[in-house]
Amino acid sequence: MSPEFLTYLFVGASFALYIGIAIWTRAGSTNDFYVAGGGVHPVANGMATAADWMSAASFISMAGIIAFMGYDGTVYLMGWTGGYVLLALLLAPYLRKFGEFTVPDFFGSRYYGNAARATAVVCLILISFTYVAGQMRGVGIVFSNCLGVDISTGVIVGMAVVFVYAVLGGMKGITYTQVAQYVVMIFAYLVPAIFISILITDNPVPQLGLGDAVNDGSGESVLDRLDNTLVALGFDAYTDGAKSTQDVFAITMALMIGTAGLPHVIVRFFTVPKVSDARVSAGWALVFIALLYTTAPAVGAFARLNFIETVHQQNYNYVPDWFKTWEDVGLIAWTDKNADGLIQYGPGAPFAGKPEFTGELTDTGSRALANTPSDNGNEVYVDRDIMVLANPQIAELPAWVGALVAAGALAAALSTAAGLLLVISTSLSHDLIKKTLARPLTDRQELMWARIAAAIAVVVAGYLGVNPPGFVAEVVAFAFGLAAASLFPAILMGIFSRRMNREGAIAGMVIGLSFTLAYITWFKFVDPASNTAEHWWFGISPEGIGTVGAVINFVVAFAVSRVFSAPPEAVQNMIDRIRIPAGVERPHEH
Repeated sequence: MSPEFLTYLFVGASFALYIGIAIWTRAGSTNDFYVAGGGVHPVANGMATAADWMSAASFISMAGIIAFMGYDGTVYLMGWTGGYVLLALLLAPYLRKFGEFTVPDFFGSRYYGNAARATAVVCLILISFTYVAGQMRGVGIVFSNCLGVDISTGVIVGMAVVFVYAVLGGMKGITYTQVAQYVVMIFAYLVPAIFISILITDNPVPQLGLGDAVNDGSGESVLDRLDNTLVALGFDAYTDGAKSTQDVFAITMALMIGTAGLPHVIVRFFTVPKVSDARVSAGWALVFIALLYTTAPAVGAFARLNFIETVHQQNYNYVPDWFKTWEDVGLIAWTDKNADGLIQYGPGAPFAGKPEFTGELTDTGSRALANTPSDNGNEVYVDRDIMVLANPQIAELPAWVGALVAAGALAAALSTAAGLLLVISTSLSHDLIKKTLARPLTDRQELMWARIAAAIAVVVAGYLGVNPPGFVAEVVAFAFGLAAASLFPAILMGIFSRRMNREGAIAGMVIGLSFTLAYITWFKFVDPASNTAEHWWFGISPEGIGTVGAVINFVVAFAVSRVFSAPPEAVQNMIDRIRIPAGVERPHEH
């Protein structure tokens, strides 16, 4: 069977499974739509949480970042994994004990009023739409390669699928769909990794294969081979880090506390029957997440090594088919600067901006590009988001493996997109329309508004997927920075500080979010030419500025809270009930 047929088969079968589950678990009430009835088994919830959290950034982009950044790319591994531990231990059990539908519900009750609820809704929607842009971009990349269409068309197809099972099933449908998506995703990630590890090192365990010797008899380890190859081409060694210590710390911290503030992950802990189940499901989720995250460094290293060996100094007329396939969708490009017919790959940008094909070929077969070539010797543009998808093709694995990876990548992107869209829809219908605007809605009417809001969110998400502000993991990192600077400090202080009041929390969220958003906007959109280490404040990149935003949030919240009176006694009692186990003497009872 042809690779195209197998891809259609695998992707079509997975989509049919997801839609079938959504129909089977169709939400019949707002309780089903918002928190899946609160009766999800901890193991199933752990699997769904892993799928919800491990997005297109984890599946598609993280290994690609590690492949091209080497040591510096591990900040994403450390930040995202550490953040989940922080969320599981520090916040999840207390928020589950609070026992409402949404994160803004917590803000409305803890900070006693709709002003805090509305502020949380604005933060949540901004974070979620930034995050979902990366997911829809990932969907478009997969479809563009699988179906031979442009990225925009691929995004539209993905929108249609998400629309069906997110709008129909709500959290109940999404939860059980995500269980299936996790199985597809992890199988699709591990199978090619095991294959390639065996091909390169004879070791079937990718995590161990990364440190093993290459099986060509040279005795050279994979990392040594990669270091030597890159240095010979003019790159920095793969295992050397170019980022400053403060930027590594800032990005890692922003990803950690941003993870702990992500509303679509937090809400997953509202779906289990009791508080102890929230802790158990968090433990299972960490196990399921670790399967992929411990494999990603090996996937990244193997992909970069295979890419160089199959592309550099190859005659374009004999280059493997996968190279030209990705050229057709604009995610790889080559122009023959020295007219020798060979592909030269090295450091530096190969073109002035992204490649724009004129539709004509040069005398040596390369595509004529509208962009003026840059002065360095690099002739190859490669989008880092394709490395996981192209890895089976580069390694010449069986066609069914590539089809499986495509299905897994779509599962990763769609699972997180659905969770984000649900959070957006519930915030609009439950927190904004019903609670903030005080509309007297019946359960049936609220469910209708939730579905309308989800449909609108899908359309906006699709637009952002077609016009993303960066590559997948970069866009997602911005969302984590915004969550770190806005929601996380207010949630943490709301649980552990009886003195934190409404005015302090709102002031901290508004100023922390505004600072972080302004910093990202300036360096990424207003003046991207200045997006270099010498222009960054404190040497911290836009991906890590959420850490500074969080510090500003904490400082402002603390200062403002001291100017205004303490929260009402009823609110302080609620904090004690959330945080202190039953039977333990509470502070105000002395």
